[in-house]
Formats: sequence, structure tokens, C-alpha cells
Amino acid sequence: MVNTSGVAARSAALEVLVAVAGGARTPEALNTVLESRGGLDARDRALITEMAHGAVRMSRALDFLIDPFLNRDIDTDVRALLRLGTYQIHWMGTPPHAAVSATVGAARTRVRGLVNAVLRRVSEIDLAGVEWPGEAVRLSYPDWLFERVTADLGSEAVAALEAMNRAQRAPARSDGFVQGLASVWVADEVPVEPGDTVLDLCAAPGGKATSLAGRGAEVVAADISRPRVRSLSRVAERFGRDRVTVTLADAARPPVRSGSVGAVLVDAPCSGLGALARRSDARWRLRPDDLDRLAELQGRILPAAADLVRPGGVLVYAVCTLTRAESVDVAGIVDARSDFEPIEASHPDRWRPWGSGGLVLPQDHGTDGMAVFRWRRRG
Repeated sequence: MVNTSGVAARSAALEVLVAVAGGARTPEALNTVLESRGGLDARDRALITEMAHGAVRMSRALDFLIDPFLNRDIDTDVRALLRLGTYQIHWMGTPPHAAVSATVGAARTRVRGLVNAVLRRVSEIDLAGVEWPGEAVRLSYPDWLFERVTADLGSEAVAALEAMNRAQRAPARSDGFVQGLASVWVADEVPVEPGDTVLDLCAAPGGKATSLAGRGAEVVAADISRPRVRSLSRVAERFGRDRVTVTLADAARPPVRSGSVGAVLVDAPCSGLGALARRSDARWRLRPDDLDRLAELQGRILPAAADLVRPGGVLVYAVCTLTRAESVDVAGIVDARSDFEPIEASHPDRWRPWGSGGLVLPQDHGTDGMAVFRWRRRG
């Protein structure tokens, strides 16, 4: 007998995968599907979420296992179903008969035979004996991304990439705001006392700004995007303790007097290569030239931010990425200035040495990968 609840969950996950194949982002597609299906219990929601994110994340490895059993081109929804079934069998540990039965039940009638036949063959594979054409395929990343991370992280690269293939959920703070632990740690690196003013130049979605407000700081939270500013304002109103002022501003040209701020935080726009566990489709969207473009933008934002810091004040720069181009190389702009000196992280046990700053890798503490740098302005 087919489990109708299981079929419904696979149908929902299928809808997410088809939407992502059409250009949607996984979180938005998933939220739309979950909201459209009233009455789902927590277990079904969790199952749909894991299947959708996992099948998107591991699609290259999944296709490598599936393709030898296909002798013709298949439609997008059939490909999605085969990925879902294969992911359940080999990555979720679902009993093959249950995974095959429920996935076939979610298929269109005329392709059920094909889906059934392929998944039964896939279920006979022993992953331990698979001869992968390379680590990029086994780990399910584009070749260029695997090569870039390996070049920057060396022997730590495979562990970092493997860690980002495991589902990660950001915890809720004591006030209920959901914020990744590495993001909390960056906010912890901004030295503030109650009543101090902090300028957060790339503040959306608001986790760090509201975290600093929770420590008693008066925070000016800026962002260049009007939609993000509107969202940031809602977050500040709910979690900012009346200590967060939101403003629209370009971080590369901030409308603030030079040398006037005691603490400036720049959590710069970046590739997000350290957050691929949560952003399941990002690995397939990114292109090599995106990193160069973002490093150039970071290289304009950081010196502009540095000019705002008053003598004795502190500048903090952070990016949730694993590349040297977006972290160590950009930080070198401030390292080279005679009016700034690097200062050690206030919680060095959390961070690996990384240039003049620190780095946390996904395998270290089960967080996003994150780089952070701190300087004090001389004077």
C-alpha cells in the first residue's frame, strides 16, 4: 500500500525542484509550496524541506548515479523525481521500497514505469564502491568552485565542502530572532559598551545590528537597497529595543563625516561561499567572475568605511565566504594603511588565523564559513 502522506510530501518537494529548475530560489519556492499546503504537520514540513534542499544541493552527484540507467532525454519533472528518490535512498537512508513507492506515486501516470525502473536500479548501487570521476562530482559542486576553494583552503577544502552538504539550521536567539551562530560571533567582535554608537554599513537583514542593540549599543543600520531597508526596518522595530536607526545609504559612499564614528561594522556583500549549506542552489548560480566583481565592490566599501572611524575607534570587516580574494586580499587594503593596526579577535578560540584576522570553517563548529578582521585607528 502506498503511503498517501509520503506521496504528498514527495509531490510538494517535486514542485519545489521544478520551480528551482525554472529559476526560482529554493527558500522562496519552498516557502510558497509549504504555505499552499495547509495542514502539514511538522514532520511532513521537515521531510519536504530536507528533500528539496538536499536534492538541489546534491544534484550533480545524483545525476551521475541516475544517468547510466537512462537511454533518452527526460522532462524536468522526471529528472526531479529521480533526484528525489535517489537522494532519499542514498543520502537520507530511507528504506528503498518506501522511497521508490512514494516517489513513483508522485509521478505522472505515463512515466511511473520509468521512474520505478530507474530508482530500483539506483537502489542497488553501493555508494562505497562507486568510482566517481572526481571529488567535485562526488561532493556535488561545479568544477571551478571546487578548484577555487581547494586552492585557497588546501587540505581543509574537502572537509569544508562536505560540511556544507549537511543540512544546517540557524538557531533562535533568546529574543526569538533566528540568526546563524557565525553571524552572532561577528557581532561579538565589535567592542561596545552600553550607550556606544555603532555604524553598521551593510546591515540587512538585521541580525548583527539587533544583536549589538541587545548589548546596549545605539546602532545606525544602513543598506543600499530600498526593499532590504524596508525589511530591515521591520526587524529593527521588532528586535532592536528602540536602539536601531535604519537609513538608506551606499556603503561605498556613506553620508557620514570622516573620522566621526567609534565603531564601524562592514558585513560586506559577498559570494556566500561559506553559507552553501543553507543556500542550496547558490553553488549552481554563482559564476567565477562573480567573485571578482564582489571583491572589487568590497575593495571600494572597506576603505570608505575605514575613513569614518575616529582615532582610537575600531573597524570590523566580515564576509561569509571561504575565498582569500574576498577576505584576506580585501583586508590588505586596511592592513597597508599606516593609520590602522590589526587587533586580535576578542574570542580567538572561535577563529583560525587568516591573514591579519580570523576564519571559521563550516566543519569547525557546524556554522557558516566566516572571515572576520578587526583594526584600531591610531591617533
